[in-house]
Amino acid sequence: MQPLADRLRPNTLDEFVGQAHLVGKMKPLKVAHDMGHIFSMIFWGPPGVGKTTLARILARAANKEFYELSAVSAGKADIKKIIDDHKGQRGLEQSYNPPLLFLDEIHRFSKAQQDYLLPFVEKGDLVLIGATTENPSFEVIAPLLSRSKVFVLSQLTEIELSKIIDSALIELKKTHGKVKLAKATREWLVTYAAGDARRLLTLIEHTNDLYKNLNLESLQTTLQTTSLKYDKKGEEHYDTISAFIKSMRASNADAALYYLARMVDAGEDPKFIARRMIIFASEDIGLAAPTALVVANAVFDAVHKTGYPEAQIMLAHGVAYLCRCKKDRSAYDAFFAALADVKKFGNLPIPLELRNAPTKLMKELQYGKGYQMYPDKNHSLLPSKLKNRKYFQQ
Repeated sequence: MQPLADRLRPNTLDEFVGQAHLVGKMKPLKVAHDMGHIFSMIFWGPPGVGKTTLARILARAANKEFYELSAVSAGKADIKKIIDDHKGQRGLEQSYNPPLLFLDEIHRFSKAQQDYLLPFVEKGDLVLIGATTENPSFEVIAPLLSRSKVFVLSQLTEIELSKIIDSALIELKKTHGKVKLAKATREWLVTYAAGDARRLLTLIEHTNDLYKNLNLESLQTTLQTTSLKYDKKGEEHYDTISAFIKSMRASNADAALYYLARMVDAGEDPKFIARRMIIFASEDIGLAAPTALVVANAVFDAVHKTGYPEAQIMLAHGVAYLCRCKKDRSAYDAFFAALADVKKFGNLPIPLELRNAPTKLMKELQYGKGYQMYPDKNHSLLPSKLKNRKYFQQ
């Protein structure tokens, strides 16, 4: 028997759940679907939100032959075969309808593989829909990206997940009889799914097959662990560390500790977290509490010596301390303002009074002349073009 997720896969846009900002009335993919006008696209979004299903529905609406490949296992030969299969057709037909290639996890394709794909998209030999959980700005080559429209898909909402649960219960009734689901269990399932329909349906199906019921205990027993979805090289990684840093910057210890807990629970490298804390201590706290850098370094050293599970204690200790510190970015801002002038003006002549004069000739050229060890504080030591600059705001 087909997996539950496949049995519930919608065949039409009316049956599709979620992504109303793309498939709702007068929204771009709804308009494209109704016109049967399908072009190359990139679907960027988290797992289990309907990327594959949506591609199949669009292919059907445009009467296109549908090919599905995973970039994890596919290569140039697979693409060549699709092109070769349609080469003869293109030569014979005046109105050529190119096939639609759905390339899942397109970010797994190397630059060379994406370069190979590019001319077929350019010439209209095929229509490409690439799916990715990663930011396509970094994972898809610029020429391919420029020839595709990027659509961002969102996590499914609690209401949308609840609709999918209802559909699953109706489907299971056909083969297993009536399946009951308590309100509290439904709420737990929605929370566990974290916006991912596939994750939700897989747990429902496995639990019902094993225990013939869907109570909270059987679901949790099937699951064994509720480890969080967290790709250490992916978008979730960068979003979480960003939230962590910004929470410390706001001196919000509750939020910072929460995002720390998410990273720790997902198995993030504790030294990575501690390194970010060192950077934060200097960048955001700086002169307001110079000891913050000392503490952050001590946390890194302690984490390096202990590792998990004890490392989480040192991390929490350090985070709470950094949140309590006053913030001062004056040194950070001053340096980057000076760096901007360096990049803008290049190597401006250093004032003669500051130059080294180890030889008689250099002294004759007035190197070092007029140098004062402790000049007046208003005396500029900058190159003449920048003599009125004030980078450091005290």
